[in-house]
Amino acid sequence: MKNIATALVATTLAIAGAGPVFATDYTKGTIRKIDNKTGKVTIAHEDLKNLDMPAMTMVFVLAEDGMLEKIREGQVIEFVADRVKGKLTVTEIKQ
Repeated sequence: MKNIATALVATTLAIAGAGPVFATDYTKGTIRKIDNKTGKVTIAHEDLKNLDMPAMTMVFVLAEDGMLEKIREGQVIEFVADRVKGKLTVTEIKQ
């Protein structure tokens, strides 16, 4: 009986610790402008479903400085954006 109780507790903890698994929705966009001083990029993008925004052109900050080195103006990208500390932020760029 102790073994069953121990197994149930272990299974419950393993499931609880795993947390929810979400698929990342990438959005297609084109880099229109890069501002190296501010770390901001202007992207003409398709609908951002997770932010409930229609397709448009807008300015984003980049989550990491290293992202600037991976993009260029005119480049078509797939990216993930979210609100980070109240700012629209590119959090991932698919390579």
